[in-house]
Amino acid sequence: QERGESYVAGGGESNSVTRMWKKYGIVPASIYPGLKNNQDKHDHVPMMKEIDGYLTYINENDLWDEKNNLRHIALILDKYLGHPPATFSLQGKPMTPQGFLKDTGLKMDDYVSVMSTKYFPFYTRQEFRVPDNWWHSQDYLNLPLELFYQIIKKTIQSGYSMIIGGDVSEPGKLGTRDIAFIPTFDIPGKYINQDSREYRIANGSTQDDHGVHLIGYKRYRGHDWFLIKDSGRSSRWGKHQGYYFFRGDFIKLKMLTFTVHKDMLDNILIKIKKK
Repeated sequence: QERGESYVAGGGESNSVTRMWKKYGIVPASIYPGLKNNQDKHDHVPMMKEIDGYLTYINENDLWDEKNNLRHIALILDKYLGHPPATFSLQGKPMTPQGFLKDTGLKMDDYVSVMSTKYFPFYTRQEFRVPDNWWHSQDYLNLPLELFYQIIKKTIQSGYSMIIGGDVSEPGKLGTRDIAFIPTFDIPGKYINQDSREYRIANGSTQDDHGVHLIGYKRYRGHDWFLIKDSGRSSRWGKHQGYYFFRGDFIKLKMLTFTVHKDMLDNILIKIKKK
């Protein structure tokens, strides 16, 4: 539809997950693991290379036919991931992806994505303007930094987990030590505020790199520390493989968005609705 102008890459924003689940449903990993030829872990680099090559070819030769283009992309996906099942059996019960989602009790409309930027008015819903938001979702709730951070703490201390994402290409992110923090040569923690955050967003030193799963919290030696489950390669370099500890200053300065259950935002959502 956009004749090569749309962003295509491995990954996307966290609300793309709820968007696709709502549309297509879900299946258990045991039914559709997305692994072929005795693979034991995912490696999507060859798949994305083939997709990119195909898109480059049709762009250079002006072969834009949406129906045929999508059919060819689906064939590439099936080649590397396997064909997704339209129906399956679970514990002897016939199921569909939509039926399985319904049985989980999860409601995709109950999840809210939040950002914090002075570029838009606070307490409004706006577009998160990054390449991975390629469908231009304008559902991001924009909140002041202190409230943004308070909700993260409140959520994890209330027993919820959450998706959080932002910039992870930083000198204070040390995979060999399982930690991420803001070095004082960047900015002392006491000076981190909405303006210092916005400055880095505006000059491009804070970008939307990666999404992770925030699953735990501990106050330690005067700092907030958040336990992060991470799929990135560097999370395997340290003692706790697949995990990081993000310090509070790193969250405040470098994390751009999070997605959370609406229960953690009830008072804010009511306030916005009244407006």
